[in-house]
Amino acid sequence: MDSSPGATPYGAPTGCPMHGERQTSLYGPEFASDPQGVYDAFRVHGPAAPIELAPGVEATLIVQHEAALRVLQNPSFFARDARRWAALREGRVPLDSPVLPMMAYRPNCLFTDGTEHLRLRKAVTESLGRLNTARLSRDVERIADYLIDQFIERGTADLLGEYAKLLPLLLFNQLFGCPGEIGDRLTRSMSAIFDGEDVLRANDELTECLMELVALKRRQPGEDITSWLIQHPAGLRDEELKDQLVMLMGAGIEPERNLIGNALLLMLSSDTGSEQRRGTGMLVEDALDDVLWNNPPIANYATHYPVQDVDLGGATLRAETPVLISFAAANSDPALTDARQTLSKGAHLAWGAGPHVCPAKSPAQLIALTAIEKILNTVPDLTLAVSPSGVEWRPGPFHRALVSLPVRFSPSPARGARTTAMNTPVSPRISVPGEVPAPQPGHAQQPKRTKGWWSSFLDVFRA
Repeated sequence: MDSSPGATPYGAPTGCPMHGERQTSLYGPEFASDPQGVYDAFRVHGPAAPIELAPGVEATLIVQHEAALRVLQNPSFFARDARRWAALREGRVPLDSPVLPMMAYRPNCLFTDGTEHLRLRKAVTESLGRLNTARLSRDVERIADYLIDQFIERGTADLLGEYAKLLPLLLFNQLFGCPGEIGDRLTRSMSAIFDGEDVLRANDELTECLMELVALKRRQPGEDITSWLIQHPAGLRDEELKDQLVMLMGAGIEPERNLIGNALLLMLSSDTGSEQRRGTGMLVEDALDDVLWNNPPIANYATHYPVQDVDLGGATLRAETPVLISFAAANSDPALTDARQTLSKGAHLAWGAGPHVCPAKSPAQLIALTAIEKILNTVPDLTLAVSPSGVEWRPGPFHRALVSLPVRFSPSPARGARTTAMNTPVSPRISVPGEVPAPQPGHAQQPKRTKGWWSSFLDVFRA
């Protein structure tokens, strides 16, 4: 990082030890292998630290619990609107940066403030409030059955790539009321964005298919979140609808994947270390609480922009520079000793705090609980195929995410929630905006479409 005056958003005095040689990157393998070591080094020097989120993208990370609450609970001093980001506005941030899909402004309730935030958040929370928890549990179980049947005969699986990753992707297709072809594209584009694969193209495809979904649901509403958002008295425009859906997916899919994966790792680990509550035999609810404290699925996020220079415990947070909250570092703050010993549910910051606190806490926990119980009950002799200390963590500044979770178990027959149609070319079955029509006699043969996960799932479980 450039240490010239004004080059970083952290206003530390000359000679401050925070300007010495040390880890400031949050996107490399060194950070992924030992994030708590990095947070501890940051915390020694105060509540905030200068970081680099990606090449050319500088920010400040809040690493203390009290300081994190001050930022999260004071919207008059710390705004969420990314159009305040001076470096991006002035062309000093690469437009192909992999962090921009997570940080650039969208007109949704994550990146807005004041009355506009209240209007959009009300539409989201009231639409989520219409979810039926019994139906949600059934949807999770149905998708889990389908995914488990894809690997149960093998006796081995990657529970991250083949289960924890795919389950929330397919579930959101269900919750949004996606037809097959749109759902396949949605699954593909969201997966690419989270995996950092050609994110600009993936973002364009995501936008296109969500706009098609909004247009479809305006014509043919159903019992789904997309239709409920359209019907809400807030009167959301198509662009606003699309961006609320993007926000819901972004805030739901990646965190849910990591919550399920990290909790399964904990429950399958036999290496208990110094904390005897860990390892096999613990309740799913306890495992989820442990993860939310110690390996929160989104470790660093909630980007804020000071509306003016703010002194925070001796650190100057410069106006219009990104300030991120480290939920993981705040949760491990030594000042929380008593709360950590009891894993008090009210003290950790994994769900955020203040006006932007996660609106989907209850359904998110229900989804993870149901998914984990389903796999453990269906495959009771599930064991890790590697040492717990040998699992690999995915590099990246925002998440605490496994690369894979290899397991083995006794093979058993699939239970009927399986299709052999995966990845076999088929002609389109339903009329969907943007779908290639079936070839007509006398016309040239159209390219055949390959089934994706969602349309293959629908072949088995027709709603």
